[in-house]
Amino acid sequence: MATKAAPGQRDDHRGWLRGSPPPRWVRLLPPVLLIGVCVSELVSSHSLDIGFLLGAIPSLAVLSYGPMATAAFGAVVVFLLTIPSLQLNHPGNADLLTISFIAVLSVFVALVRSRRDAHLVTVRSVAEAAQLAVLPPLPDRVGFVSCVGLYRAAQGETLVGGDFFDVRDGPFGVRAVMGDVQGHGLSAVGTVASLLGAFRETVLDQRDLEAAAARLDRRLVVDSAGVDHAELFATALLLEFPPGTDTVRLVSCGHPYPLLLRGTKALELDTEPGAPLGLGFFELSPPRGRTVDLEPGDRLFLASDGVSESRDQAGAFYPLPDRLAAFAEEPSDALVDRVWQDLVEFCPSIRDDVSILVLTPRLRIEENAADGDGEIG
Repeated sequence: MATKAAPGQRDDHRGWLRGSPPPRWVRLLPPVLLIGVCVSELVSSHSLDIGFLLGAIPSLAVLSYGPMATAAFGAVVVFLLTIPSLQLNHPGNADLLTISFIAVLSVFVALVRSRRDAHLVTVRSVAEAAQLAVLPPLPDRVGFVSCVGLYRAAQGETLVGGDFFDVRDGPFGVRAVMGDVQGHGLSAVGTVASLLGAFRETVLDQRDLEAAAARLDRRLVVDSAGVDHAELFATALLLEFPPGTDTVRLVSCGHPYPLLLRGTKALELDTEPGAPLGLGFFELSPPRGRTVDLEPGDRLFLASDGVSESRDQAGAFYPLPDRLAAFAEEPSDALVDRVWQDLVEFCPSIRDDVSILVLTPRLRIEENAADGDGEIG
């Protein structure tokens, strides 16, 4: 799929103390400590009195092993303490009954942890399936438009936040949408699902792109009609690649402008934006679309305000057009990675959802040239 770190592919930054599997060195601690204590006592010419360290082994096993393995470690520890030649159970150094109790307690804790982990895996799988239904991974190509996207949700443990994008092929051409719902995280997922559902319907039955934007606005207005002080709104940018033309149609509802990558230039395609969706001002301030002629090799770069409004430690905004011009020769998939890595280096603390979408249409000029090459061959 062309979506990088989108639902189902998001990088896991939870850390092993916050739910992800423990690293290998944590699993190695119990056997390494067990072997280290025994070898040290055997090779030493006098008693080291370090048998008490064996009491920590069952507790360490709980972190990364199940109840059966924890019980095995506990049994081995108790057995070693009873071997006279090892001299591990000197009075005052290692109490056999105490360590036995710790081993039994560790087995119980391991049993509880393993069941809790299994429950968390189930819950996370259900949550991932639900979020994948809201924002499925983007295919490599939709109609005659190649697509590469990147999605990073601001809220940890979530795959979908307040940003959304989609690309669909329909009877009126290939259409794309990128939007940003008020707020982020799980609280915005319902609104994202509602807007994406409305967008997918407009692809099939709404001939005019401005009318499609009006449909999204109506969807939000209806959703918030029964809620007092809902303050539910979203920005959105809609694009349409009409069939049989080498143009793109743009409609902006308060969303950051797209950028046209042409050669080594990054050109901002400013449009006359309408009011954000859901505020009730759409009829008073409707968006006015703009049609842009495309040339072979042109790409459209769309990004949420999580990119353009990120700041460095001095408070300066991320200079997206300048950075894109520097990366313009990169292929689309590498370009997305470069922008993300550069953004992370520029602004180490990114607190908003980040979404990036690069669209590369195959123009009629290119198709004719390809057909001509085939005939010559």
